[in-house]
Amino acid sequence: MEEKKLDINSIIGFILIFGILVYMMYQNAPSPEEIEAQKQAEQEQVEEEKKTSKQNEAVVTTASDYVNTKDLDSTQLASLQSKEGSLAYALTLPGEDFTTVETDVFDLKFSRMGGHLAEVKLKKFVTFDSLPIYMVKDQNSAFNITFGTLDNRTRNTMDYPFQSSVSKSGENTIVSMKLKFSETEFLEYRYELKPDDYMIDFSIKSEGLSGEFNTSQPIILDWKQKGIRHAKSISYENRYTRLTYMHDEDRVEKLSQMGDDDETVEDIEWLSYRQHFFSSILVANDSPFSKADLTSENLVEDEEVDTLFTKLYTSKIPLAYNGGEVNKNLGLYYGPTDAKILKTYDKSLEESIPFGWGIFGWINKALFIPLFGWLSSILPYGIAIIVMTVLVKLMLSFVQYKQFLSQAKMKILKPELDAIREKYKDNKLKAQQETMALQSKAGASPLSGCLPGLMQIPVFYALFMFFPTAFDLRQKSFLWADDLSSYDSIADLPFNIPFYGDHVALFPILAAIAIFFYMKMTTGQQTAMQGPPQEGMPDMSKMMKYMIYFSPLLMLIFFNNYASGLSLYYFISNLISIGIMLVIKNYIIDENKVLAKIEVSKSKPKKQNKFQRKMAEMMEQAEQQKQAQQKRQK
Repeated sequence: MEEKKLDINSIIGFILIFGILVYMMYQNAPSPEEIEAQKQAEQEQVEEEKKTSKQNEAVVTTASDYVNTKDLDSTQLASLQSKEGSLAYALTLPGEDFTTVETDVFDLKFSRMGGHLAEVKLKKFVTFDSLPIYMVKDQNSAFNITFGTLDNRTRNTMDYPFQSSVSKSGENTIVSMKLKFSETEFLEYRYELKPDDYMIDFSIKSEGLSGEFNTSQPIILDWKQKGIRHAKSISYENRYTRLTYMHDEDRVEKLSQMGDDDETVEDIEWLSYRQHFFSSILVANDSPFSKADLTSENLVEDEEVDTLFTKLYTSKIPLAYNGGEVNKNLGLYYGPTDAKILKTYDKSLEESIPFGWGIFGWINKALFIPLFGWLSSILPYGIAIIVMTVLVKLMLSFVQYKQFLSQAKMKILKPELDAIREKYKDNKLKAQQETMALQSKAGASPLSGCLPGLMQIPVFYALFMFFPTAFDLRQKSFLWADDLSSYDSIADLPFNIPFYGDHVALFPILAAIAIFFYMKMTTGQQTAMQGPPQEGMPDMSKMMKYMIYFSPLLMLIFFNNYASGLSLYYFISNLISIGIMLVIKNYIIDENKVLAKIEVSKSKPKKQNKFQRKMAEMMEQAEQQKQAQQKRQK
């Protein structure tokens, strides 16, 4: 009975507790008004999350976005207007500090203060140490406009906040940055970003400001930028970092390569702040800039200390007023210094790349750039360099043949030439005349060996300019070289050797060894054929012996910091030259046949050409004057 009674009490207790809980829940239940407020709050939270998730999608800015949220009393507002004039309105408007936009190739950040690009990141590239490539970052760049107003004040856009809006036009993204004088009066920077394109269509336009601008004071576009280091060797990168511009329709010129420089230029089509493999280019799309004051300052005095920036560029460009307003259409290029990409814009931007002047640049653009582009599309880059080197050497093999044929002829004539020098050792003029006569009859002029060699200079120099500027080689590896556009370090030194560096590169060593043996073989043969030095002339045989050691040493030191692709080319080139020389010498040129041809040539009557006759007359006159002078002295 007791147990049954306990069970009933327990049940009653549970019922009471449940009832109390129900009552408490009823008492604390929200009213219908509270339920509606909660639903509204949840809806607002959902809308806010949607807005945040779509911040890079199309946004149309309306006047409600610019409602004055500054809690200024009338006295403060009057003071601000007195100080800032019409631009006081811009200072009362709200806005985010930065607007971020992403495309296929860019991560961009636009600054509210000044309305300019505060950050430009290239998404498809990294630095030598695998960090992102930034063209603009951490205030290395300033892009602003200085203008005068009718109240005799000078304003700079960098001091004022712009209002941003992002919208879409088809696949393109439009970023509008407006410096607002009022709701209907503004100065606008308009950026149009296209998919997978490094060129930004950029315009500067004013609306309703003809009554604000002081047109007697020029409006100046001021663009400053420090080149951010991207490469392993800042000194080598700095060598190819340069301010380049096109003016007078097609003239391309540059400021100083290494020192500080400044220039005032007229009729400018574009300005390129080149940072070796990456460039920031300002293009005058609608009409050339009438004038620009340009400066370039070298920031690398000591590569051990100056490790962040290469050069500081500045451009001050006056913009023309049109009906009291400003309206200028421009292009802003931030991207690789790649001839294939730059050429697509049809504005000769590829001319900002230092291919070499005159014929050297023509050889690169007409021959080596297309040839290497084709080879590298089907072969690894290192193999493409080797194949191109082989093709170049085969193309120039006839030049080596001419040189060795000339050397063979001179070698065969050496006994006769020595006999002439001995016979006329007291009459230098007669010895020279007889020597020239013999060489002319035999068809063995020393110049016939020099001229083919001179023909190779344009090719060698063109390739010297091609490899350091070939964007396709950037960060492409081959054998032990991890980047064919930079040096191939096999050992790091604990100290820095002047002119050499703090590392040891292997390809320059191999190239220096190949050059040494090639010069040893060719120079030794030429020296053996030369006679004693003429009176008053330097001893060429000694100079050539010095060159055998000096040239490889120069290669070893100078190219230690250069692109390993260039050193690879010189190494392979000299190996092939040695091989061609051995083949020509041992299998192609038969000295007996050459001698027979010389004998036939000597037997034929040889008429002197006009140049030879003139030289003979000059030598005869010189000898007569010398004899007359000797008589007077006696």
